[in-house]
Amino acid sequence: MTRRFDLLMMRAALALARRGLGTVWPNPAVGAIVVKGDRVLGRGWTGKGGRPHAETEALGRAGEAARGATLYVSLEPCCHWGETPPCTEAIIAAGIGRVVCALEDPDPRVKSGGMRRLREAGIALEEGLCAEEAAEVNAGFLSRMTRGRPLVTLKLATSLDGRIATRSGESRWITGDLARERAHLLRASHDAVLVGTGTVLADDPLLTCRLPGLADRSPVRVALDRRLEIPLSARIVADARAHPIWLLASRQADARRREALVEGGIEVVEIEGESADGLDLGAALRALAARGITRLLIEGGARLAASLLKARLADRLAWFHAPLVIGGDGEPALAELGIDALADAPAFEPISVEAVGEDVLTALRARA
Repeated sequence: MTRRFDLLMMRAALALARRGLGTVWPNPAVGAIVVKGDRVLGRGWTGKGGRPHAETEALGRAGEAARGATLYVSLEPCCHWGETPPCTEAIIAAGIGRVVCALEDPDPRVKSGGMRRLREAGIALEEGLCAEEAAEVNAGFLSRMTRGRPLVTLKLATSLDGRIATRSGESRWITGDLARERAHLLRASHDAVLVGTGTVLADDPLLTCRLPGLADRSPVRVALDRRLEIPLSARIVADARAHPIWLLASRQADARRREALVEGGIEVVEIEGESADGLDLGAALRALAARGITRLLIEGGARLAASLLKARLADRLAWFHAPLVIGGDGEPALAELGIDALADAPAFEPISVEAVGEDVLTALRARA
């Protein structure tokens, strides 16, 4: 196999892996391709909820023809017994002759063990091809494994000068129809979407993915509701049995209120630690990770956005800019950050810039 062909196949495996984003948590999103010569024998990607695994899907489609073939896989194959047998054993049993793997799995049950098992079985192994791209695909899973919290994407939709409403409070709609559809697509690729109490009380959002054919890709809906103030009539509460909703609350929240919400199908998650500004965001993120969330989209208001940035908890920005200017008397997208020196400002680097109708979506990554 040539280096160019290996790159082509690995990038195809990564494209397959992306199909699982938002649906496979708490597992990683993995893609796999079985190839012999220049012929693709089987493809696979992680199924909903993490089962089946990409490797077993690809091997199953390849069948007996997999013997002596090359397997391209975007993450180290698992080597531990769980709900299913280890993928390493399936690879060995299929008679695969060579494995090209993009990235080591940081899960302590797997880390390097999958690679070692394949080598012990005499399979030729190459590691690290497209490792950076693979790490970006599974940035949420890696974050949960290594930092104990999900990857956090803060979504903002503003005018060119960073305003989310006019001085009278008019805000619908700053961005156009295509930008709003693109925002729904963002929801579909995340495990959960989070807002603050203020956003629920002001906008009464549904927080589901309402794109045709993607209704089943709606994320878990999460609200920071320290005192359990969100009314039972709020739309995210009223349809809790159709779409999961978790309320993150203080241990001191009213017990009767909690009971009424639980009876309505809402899960109330107690968060340790709070301040005058609200719940401890770091603790809230750790609680979500403990429940398996790897990729979290935040659509909160100015205060929540500023709190995340001050705490350096925003890993990505998805910033939609509409081609209009509102002015300094409009409502800003961010509350005060209290920054005196530019060196103290949260810094980001661009990932991509995308035209979405008349609007522009800029994706940015937090600088290390």
